[in-house]
Amino acid sequence: MSSSQPLHLIVTGGASGLGAAVVSRFVSNGWRASIFDLDAEGGARMEAELGKEKVNAMSVNICDAEAVEKAIDAAIAKFGPLRAVIQCAGVANPCKVLSKSGAVHPLKGFEKVVAINLIGTFNVLRLAAARMAKQEPLPNKDGERGCFVHVASVAAFEGQIGQAAYSASKGGVVSMTLPLARELGSHGIRVNCIAPGIFGTPMLAKLPEKAKASLSAQVPFPKRLGAPDEFADCCMSLVNNQYYNGTVVRIDGSIRMSAM
Repeated sequence: MSSSQPLHLIVTGGASGLGAAVVSRFVSNGWRASIFDLDAEGGARMEAELGKEKVNAMSVNICDAEAVEKAIDAAIAKFGPLRAVIQCAGVANPCKVLSKSGAVHPLKGFEKVVAINLIGTFNVLRLAAARMAKQEPLPNKDGERGCFVHVASVAAFEGQIGQAAYSASKGGVVSMTLPLARELGSHGIRVNCIAPGIFGTPMLAKLPEKAKASLSAQVPFPKRLGAPDEFADCCMSLVNNQYYNGTVVRIDGSIRMSAM
């Protein structure tokens, strides 16, 4: 993408982990970033590190239609036309359908994961796409107005025991990629998806060294956890390369998750 003024993107879940790496990478490449994340402390830290003239962090529940709509409008008012949305917000709630004690998977737990990971992702997309479709195209021959990168997981394909809710939610994110790309293409909007494997986020960093070594050993090559910067590189490629559309990219060191 190219423009005479700084380009603007929204990153959901951009206050920490993979989302924070995305924000840092895009800002370092001249973009302006709006962060939607309930982690107000993390958002404030990103603003302090990168500068409030480049980053605007807002506490936003992506499942709240009214809150998302207001936040998108505020983001556009501050940084201008919305050219990309990268959706890293998500939760996991490992739980077996039937535990060893015979307890049944709580329905609310399943609903929460699907609500945030799938419905929240779609909520942001539908409201942001409505704004994108009214923008002037970028100054290039293809008439692109903007793009989306949704974050799924390799669990969408090889979910482990206890990941029924997480896999279902991420499988939904994968499955809606192509129909969304087909529909929104007529408005000059692209939609792609990334399915990351095991990455060295702050959450995983808290695990014991033995556990991290075990996870790394499962990756065929390179035998290590993915680096957040590598994930950010993938996002940048999907945004910059216009011929990526309606596709799901695995970035996982060729891991195929086992049942356990």
